[in-house]
Amino acid sequence: MKYIKKFIDYCHTCYDELAHKVTWPTFKELTGSAMLVLTASLIIALVVFVMDITFEKIMGLVYPG
Repeated sequence: MKYIKKFIDYCHTCYDELAHKVTWPTFKELTGSAMLVLTASLIIALVVFVMDITFEKIMGLVYPG
């Protein structure tokens, strides 16, 4: 029974923290962050793609055939 009470107290503490102490972002902040992550991901993907093509061409020169 002691462990059940500790678990229930833990759940209440977690709920209290999430509901009353955490600062949740606004929709505008969330959208801005999502667009930043999407843009950065696309730029990194493009850089990796260009590097892949470049190394493929270099390896084609080093190891013809």
